[in-house]
Amino acid sequence: MDHYDPQQTNDYMQPEEDWDRDLLLDPAWEKQQRKTFTAWCNSHLRKAGTQIENIEEDFRDGLKLMLLLEVISGERLAKPERGKMRVHKISNVNKALDFIASKGVKLVSIGAEEIVDGNVKMTLGMIWTIILRFAIQDISVEETSAKEGLLLWCQRKTAPYKNVNIQNFHISWKDGLGFCALIHRHRPELIDYGKLRKDDPLTNLNTAFDVAEKYLDIPKMLDAEDIVGTARPDEKAIMTYVSSFYHAFSGAQKAETAANRICKVLAVNQENEQLMEDYEKLASDLLEWIRRTIPWLENRAPENTMQAMQQKLEDFRDYRRLHKPPKVQEKCQLEINFNTLQTKLRLSNRPAFMPSEGKMVSDINNAWGGLEQAEKGYEEWLLNEIRRLERLDHLAEKFRQKASIHESWTDGKEAMLQQKDYETATLSEIKALLKKHEAFESDLAAHQDRVEQIAAIAQELNELDYYDSPSVNARCQKICDQWDNLGALTQKRREALERTEKLLETIDQLYLEYAKRAAPFNNWMEGAMEDLQDTFIVHTIEEIQGLTTAHEQFKATLPDADKERQAILGIHNEVSKIVQTYHVNMAGTNPYTTITPHEINGKWEHVRQLVPRRDQALMEEHARQQQNERLRKQFGAQANVIGPWIQTKMEEIGRISIEMHGTLEDQLNHLRQYEKSIVNYKPKIDQLEGDHQLIQEALIFDNKHTNYTMEHIRVGWEQLLTTIARTINEVENQILTRDAKGISQEQMNEFRASFNHFDRDHSGTLGPEEFKACLISLGYDIGNDAQGEAEFARIMSIVDPNRLGVVTFQAFIDFMSRETADTDTADQVMASFKILAGDKNYITVDELRRELPPDQAEYCIARMAPYNGRDAVPGALDYMSFSTALYGESDL
Repeated sequence: MDHYDPQQTNDYMQPEEDWDRDLLLDPAWEKQQRKTFTAWCNSHLRKAGTQIENIEEDFRDGLKLMLLLEVISGERLAKPERGKMRVHKISNVNKALDFIASKGVKLVSIGAEEIVDGNVKMTLGMIWTIILRFAIQDISVEETSAKEGLLLWCQRKTAPYKNVNIQNFHISWKDGLGFCALIHRHRPELIDYGKLRKDDPLTNLNTAFDVAEKYLDIPKMLDAEDIVGTARPDEKAIMTYVSSFYHAFSGAQKAETAANRICKVLAVNQENEQLMEDYEKLASDLLEWIRRTIPWLENRAPENTMQAMQQKLEDFRDYRRLHKPPKVQEKCQLEINFNTLQTKLRLSNRPAFMPSEGKMVSDINNAWGGLEQAEKGYEEWLLNEIRRLERLDHLAEKFRQKASIHESWTDGKEAMLQQKDYETATLSEIKALLKKHEAFESDLAAHQDRVEQIAAIAQELNELDYYDSPSVNARCQKICDQWDNLGALTQKRREALERTEKLLETIDQLYLEYAKRAAPFNNWMEGAMEDLQDTFIVHTIEEIQGLTTAHEQFKATLPDADKERQAILGIHNEVSKIVQTYHVNMAGTNPYTTITPHEINGKWEHVRQLVPRRDQALMEEHARQQQNERLRKQFGAQANVIGPWIQTKMEEIGRISIEMHGTLEDQLNHLRQYEKSIVNYKPKIDQLEGDHQLIQEALIFDNKHTNYTMEHIRVGWEQLLTTIARTINEVENQILTRDAKGISQEQMNEFRASFNHFDRDHSGTLGPEEFKACLISLGYDIGNDAQGEAEFARIMSIVDPNRLGVVTFQAFIDFMSRETADTDTADQVMASFKILAGDKNYITVDELRRELPPDQAEYCIARMAPYNGRDAVPGALDYMSFSTALYGESDL
């Protein structure tokens, strides 16, 4: 037996003290314990070939009790008394109790006489003590034992099941899913857990009990109907039944462990045999690949072209890059498998593995060495052959490259030198052609070396007996012949260009003079036309007078402009005479300008036609601006009166709203008189709108006679109407608040004075800091600590629910009136409660119906429905629940 821990005994025996404290056993629990304890005892007594039928009768003589202890402990007890007398029975029971006590179990109020007399409570208590000691105490799970260990075991086993939550040994087992989960966790083939329903506990419990009895050799210790029909099943009965599951599955787990161990040994043997087969196959495949590869590497047949040798080299690189690396890995894996296999065999005390002949690791290494030697020789041969062909290919490629470059450069050069573009070119173009020709001559001389290099390379290829020498020689001869022809054509073109240059220099000077004078005159005419056709936009008399003056100054410059025009046309006529006299082939026009005499004459005629049109447009615009000025003065005179009037009224309304002269009714009458005078002023606004309509139709956008625009007047008028209406509404709301909350005129004046004092910008609102200072001045205790900030935040949420960041006077009055009325409301609630409750501290629904009129009573009962029975008295309300139901939590 394991060492017994007294402290542990106290822990698991702690529930046993209930037998002394509660002399009356619940009938339902007693029935459950009778069945469970009887079945548990019989599960052990049947090993000795006997059983009990009535638990309190069959243990009275002590004989089966002693036999039960011998079976469950495996020890021999003292020899029992065989007599039938009471003294013999007491002696046998005492021997059993002494044996239980010798196991460190503290028996509380259980004596042999009670057992002999058939005391049901004491007999069940004794059997529970035996069950705790021999069936539950030794259960150990994760450093917890006895009842806690058994509970933890149940929780661990049922954790994956979503509808199971084992927290105790009574309520947690009522739906039967806990028992079914334990069976399914260990023997899933016995129960189809997915078909179980939490709302069908009888089926779940009967399924678990029947399966446990039929397949697990666990006797049926409880009736499903008793568990479902009991509000709280007996904890001891449930714990006893569950411990039988623990012991049943614990023994099965040990057998499963032994079977797993055997399977593991078999699996290791199978794995070793598979490794042997894998080694043999891998070794055979690797040796076969080496045998096929070596002849390919020993082939040294040369190729005549570089391309063929490059292909051989590329094949060899593919072999190195693609074909060989997997084989290297196979060779490495072969050695690893061999070493792993030998280690596993050695650990299993089996003989070392001997591969087939010729497939040892050393055989494979030797074959691999021969492969790598063949590789090395093949690679050296490839590189030498490539270097040999590379030299000849280099010279041939060099010839082709230089020849291609030269031929590309000479392409089109002969046609260029033979063209006669200079015959129709201007002087500037001739000079450009000469510069271009000089650059070509320099380029031609620079290519002399390349032609010589091409000839030298062709000679070297002939000496080395290059296989394509005929085509090289033909190409070289063609290049040399073309080079000689280019030299002759170059000299001929230079002479023609120099001759043409001298003919055009004289004409060029005249063209240049024409261009220098025609360009600024053309610009002047274009500017004049643009100014004369410009669609001017003016807004004042001064602007149109300025435009008229500028136009008169322009007309004064026209005679001098006409003289310049005639001089420019004379230069062009002189050029025409020279071209006709010397028969110069003029292919183009003046290179210095695109302005022709025809264009100059056409633009000059256009300017002369635009001048009178401009005169007429300026006269018409001057008359229109005079009419606009009259409209401006008329609008400005009215706006300068209406604008200040609106501002004055706004200020007067503002003063009325914050001053405290008279009662609120006086202020309301005063404001309504102002509203009437404002409405009577509307015709003047309409008249101003008419004048503004005329200004808009005339497209007048500014007015120096006033700072007021119609938009300013409209906005001001709308603000004035809105302000007087809003101010009247605020005073009316203040009157409603004063009358509803019972605020005196003195209090209202005090509130207004405090509000105005802190409204320093006279905006009619208070910011958060201004409002806080106002509250402090009225006696509120709002400190700078966390508590004070929290209180102020609460107040701000009341006066500024939309979080606009400002507090209006109406919100301020509502808050102050509410705070003032809070104490009265609370007092009224308390007084009403005391009257109805009398000496009690609660009010019942019946009392409300008896004391109040029917309609009021039913109203209060409906309001109190959510709070009914919230305290200790069902169907009643205490003071706090009563006041909350009637007035709301935020009001008290």
